[in-house]
This record gives sequence, C-alpha cells and structure tokens, in this order.
Amino acid sequence: MKRYSLLILAALGCFVQLIAQSTAPTVSFYSQKEQSNVELNAGDESITQAPVDITCIANIDDNGGQYRYVCEWRIYRSDEGEDSPVLTRFDEEVTYTLTQAGGYGIKLYTTFVDDSKNDTVEIVSDEIKVVVNDVYTVEYESLVKVSGVIVNRWGKKMHTFTLENLADGWDGKQGGEPVKDGVYFLNLDAVGSDGLHYRIKKAINVLKGTKEVESSGADG
Repeated sequence: MKRYSLLILAALGCFVQLIAQSTAPTVSFYSQKEQSNVELNAGDESITQAPVDITCIANIDDNGGQYRYVCEWRIYRSDEGEDSPVLTRFDEEVTYTLTQAGGYGIKLYTTFVDDSKNDTVEIVSDEIKVVVNDVYTVEYESLVKVSGVIVNRWGKKMHTFTLENLADGWDGKQGGEPVKDGVYFLNLDAVGSDGLHYRIKKAINVLKGTKEVESSGADG
C-alpha cells in the first residue's frame, strides 16, 4: 500500500512538473511618454513612465488537449498585495492601462484539470514587477522666457521651472525625495517667440500611495 501511494505521488509530481513547464506568462508594455516597448517574463522587473499600456499573455501549451485549464490574471499594487487586486481577469490575454505612479505586481494563476486521472493542479507564476514613475510635463513650443514654480498647499516650493529644464518636467520629488500625496499648484509665466505673454495656473494631483500629514506651519 505504501509503495502504491509513493507511485501515485511520483506520478502526480511528474504531472505538476509537466504543467509548470507548459506555462510561460509574459507581460509587454508600452509607455506612452517614453514611446518604447518592453517584454517581461515571469520573475522580471522594469521601471517605466506613466501612462503604461500593458498586455498580459498566458502562453499556455495544452499538450494536445490532455487537460482543461482556467486562467486568472491578477494586477495589484505592491503595497496592497495580490489579495487586493486592482484588476482580475479570467482570460488568456488581458490588456490594461496603468495611469498612477507606484509599484505593481502581476501574477497568473492557472488551474489545470486532468479528467482522466481526476487531478486538479494550480500553478502560480512568479511575480512580474512594474514600477511606474510619473513625470508632470508642460506642453509648449517656441518659448523664449520661462519662470515657473510648483508649490504645495501651504506655499512651500517643490520645484522650479526655467527655460532650460522645462522639457524635463517634474518627477514628483522635492530634494530628491518623493512628495506626499495631495494637490500641488503650478504657477508659470512664459514669453513666446511671437512676443505673447502666457500665464498658467493649474492644480496637480499627486498619487503615489503616501499620505500627506496635516500641518499648520508655513513649511508644510
């Protein structure tokens, strides 16, 4: 009886190994700002700029229909975990756009059933990590003079724009450290090559997963 049980376990182990080798999930993404395509395999990690269009492909080999399978993709914020996904889909191919900055994890859960042996096995892929940075940019053309500043709600300066750095945008940091979530304000004066004077005032929402602490001080 013991030998028989060991044989069953060995057969099941081969079955699991065979199935695991039949899954090769990939995630390809296109950064609209960087205009670049990247393909990631299970266990890979990449950093990119938002917004990001991602395509998740299961790439499952069904071994000639030997077993049935159901796919479940989970996309989740890294600080919240896979049990609180921002998206769950039961398709072999899934497309989604990441618009907020932060770290994201992507996993494929695949349930295989071999009806002839009455076996059910779930395979969970290694995590694919995508870190999304967000850069605020000001669209412009033919400017000859620029003076601008981004401040928090208490008026503390977060970033300064000049003609030289306007194209680089603002990466949501102050002094090399990410700013807290909240509303920030852009005040920008510019002069075009046509002599026209432009004044821009705009609110900027920063969402990176950290909370801003209330403060009564002028420095925030």
